[in-house]
Amino acid sequence: MELIILNDGLFHLVPVTKQMMADIELFKEVDLFELCDILRLKLTTYYDYPMNQHVMNDGSGNFIGCISKCVTHITCCCYVVDME
Repeated sequence: MELIILNDGLFHLVPVTKQMMADIELFKEVDLFELCDILRLKLTTYYDYPMNQHVMNDGSGNFIGCISKCVTHITCCCYVVDME
């Protein structure tokens, strides 16, 4: 699974690491959408009007969503936060 980050007009795919998942306890099985929301809540700060963006806490850019690849290396799922 990778995070989609927008920085200076370019989209970057950032692999999810064990460090990013530190301090997250899952009590049931979660799907890509739920895990993406959990990571968004942990790794970003939401700036309301006029920005309306989820900004990464480490300053690496704006959180756009998550993407996951199947075993066949074809994109299976993509989740993008509401950009309005």
